[in-house]
Amino acid sequence: MAALTGGEMCVKYVMFAFNFIFWLAGTAVLALGLWLRFDPKTKALFEGGDSPSVFFTGVYILIAAGALMMVVGFLGCCGAIQESPWMLGLFFFFLLLIFAVKVAAGFWGFSNQSKVVDDITQFYRQTFKNYQDNKQDALKETLRLIHHGLNCCGPTGRPTDSADDICPKKEVLDGFITMSCPDAIDKVFNSKLHIIGGVGVGLGIVMIFGMIFSMLLCCAIRKTREIV
Repeated sequence: MAALTGGEMCVKYVMFAFNFIFWLAGTAVLALGLWLRFDPKTKALFEGGDSPSVFFTGVYILIAAGALMMVVGFLGCCGAIQESPWMLGLFFFFLLLIFAVKVAAGFWGFSNQSKVVDDITQFYRQTFKNYQDNKQDALKETLRLIHHGLNCCGPTGRPTDSADDICPKKEVLDGFITMSCPDAIDKVFNSKLHIIGGVGVGLGIVMIFGMIFSMLLCCAIRKTREIV
């Protein structure tokens, strides 16, 4: 059996490094999804009947994607080090699957942007109304998280008795403390969409290179095993 050439060994170790980083990224994505799902400040988002489907669907997708990325990274690392064609083949298949899902999710997100914004805005308004009615601690923490995260206050931006202790502390100017949360939600989605798109394109390019390297290494391994 012939050994891999110097260039093929470089591809092997590049593959290992790529997949180790991919595995670490999957771990981070999974941890983020689990934190959003079980953190006391965001847990209330999943418990109400009027919870935004877009939010908790996105969180569950994060958890599933993180777990899948960890599996893919593990297969890639083991396939590269063990020089296993079938592991590299599985790695290629799963990476292609993730790439296809990411492309589909990107098209869906861009085409349904207004629906996503409307869904989250409606959830915020309903949560704020429910908090005004019964003052539950879980709702208070959820609103505090939204207000401080988006630097907004209430549906109108005006300080009120019910929102004063959950809004960022700022100097009141002409009756307004900051922008309204519906406006802040719309601004975040419109201003950050190009950044999200850029990150998605960058990840897609990295995945394409990962698939190319995996096929190059797989072909090189098969070629060396055919030479006696």
